[in-house]
Amino acid sequence: MRALINVFKIQDLRNKILFTVALLIIYRIGFHIPCPGFNIDAIRAAVGARDTESPWSRAAQYMQIFTGGTLDNSTLFGLGVMPYITASIILMLLGEVVPSIRKLRQEGQVGYRKIQEYTRYLTVPVCIIQSIMYIRILGGMGVVYPGMYTQAVLFGIIGMTAGSMFLMWLGEQIDEYGVGNGVSLIIMAGIVDRMPWAIGRLISQIDFTGSGQGVGVAKLVFLLVAFLAVVAGTILISQAQRRLPLQHAKLVRGYRMYGGQKSYIPLRVNGGGVMPIVFASSFMMFPPIVVDSLRRFWPESRILMVMSDSLHYGAFTYNVLYMLFIFVFAYFWVTVQFQPKEWAKNLRDSGSFIPGLRPGKRTADYMESVMMRINYYGAAFLAAIAIIPTLVSYWLGIDPRVSNFLGGTGLLIVVSVSLDVVQKIEAGLLMHSYEGFSQAGRIKGAYT
Repeated sequence: MRALINVFKIQDLRNKILFTVALLIIYRIGFHIPCPGFNIDAIRAAVGARDTESPWSRAAQYMQIFTGGTLDNSTLFGLGVMPYITASIILMLLGEVVPSIRKLRQEGQVGYRKIQEYTRYLTVPVCIIQSIMYIRILGGMGVVYPGMYTQAVLFGIIGMTAGSMFLMWLGEQIDEYGVGNGVSLIIMAGIVDRMPWAIGRLISQIDFTGSGQGVGVAKLVFLLVAFLAVVAGTILISQAQRRLPLQHAKLVRGYRMYGGQKSYIPLRVNGGGVMPIVFASSFMMFPPIVVDSLRRFWPESRILMVMSDSLHYGAFTYNVLYMLFIFVFAYFWVTVQFQPKEWAKNLRDSGSFIPGLRPGKRTADYMESVMMRINYYGAAFLAAIAIIPTLVSYWLGIDPRVSNFLGGTGLLIVVSVSLDVVQKIEAGLLMHSYEGFSQAGRIKGAYT
């Protein structure tokens, strides 16, 4: 409590926090501004009557994580920051195959700003493409006011593109003048905003009579214990790291000796963060949709029927493939992001080395082998977190939209972003000679 009071005693830190909160409030207010030409009541009625177990419904529920709402909220901020994230991932992957982008990544802060500029430009066409797909889905529901289809499509594309670009600008303002990562905070705000609905939905299903029709006392206790255990495990894996010892070379200048200190290189166990689940979930959306579309042309095909049952959400085959792709993308992401040869080169140029290893190839091979080993445990934890909502939903009969708060992408984002914000606030406290939040030591963020 004392640390929390000290936060608001520091004017600079207080202003940053209030500025961040104000922009997040603007985001949530703007999220309720509807797109012109669409009947919101008709959209909610159509969405409420759809099959929640269909592949399209599952894909829409997954997109809610990044858009901050549901399909029945056809607003100017309906796309959220998903186009910006898509553009960032595209440029990140292109950096591995396009030499000019790879060179920019090696130029430090100047190159980073240039890549950010390219990301903004790429976000615009991505916004247009995603808004067209979004509006086509709504148009197929018959929710456009009569005689306004062309105007609704035009204004919807322009409005959603402008809304996403405005959210991108809000995120950049938070990065510069607020606390934490702006885009991550916007995503987290959308996830947390749905939590009261999930809690209310769970409360409405509680049954204390023991009739077995709803959520009994035993199930409720299990859900609470499981939620706390998953949150604790997520915090643990977000902060877990393998420290490689590092020895700095000694320098003699005149009669004095400099350097020679010992430090370490922190290698995160969960090096990919939430991205392996994001990639695996995105990839697993398409096979059920493709099979479902083919069954409309060949409804009597037994092969398509078996494939549809195998790829159904909750099926054993689906979850095994889901976990497998999480492992694949976890190693893929670490391979893209972690460059042991560059690390070894930088260590050699700075006169530092890992004790017992020669600088250069030996050091790079050792760092790569260590990273591959610890990444296995990070990928295993991500796979376990990803399937917990499915297990809870099917074994306990809980609404999937409620069980999703027990694991998966949403929980990882909330925990990681919260740790990062707390770490940055604590850094501000320590900089002004105040105590941090923990007397045992500094809180480590998800990105430190």
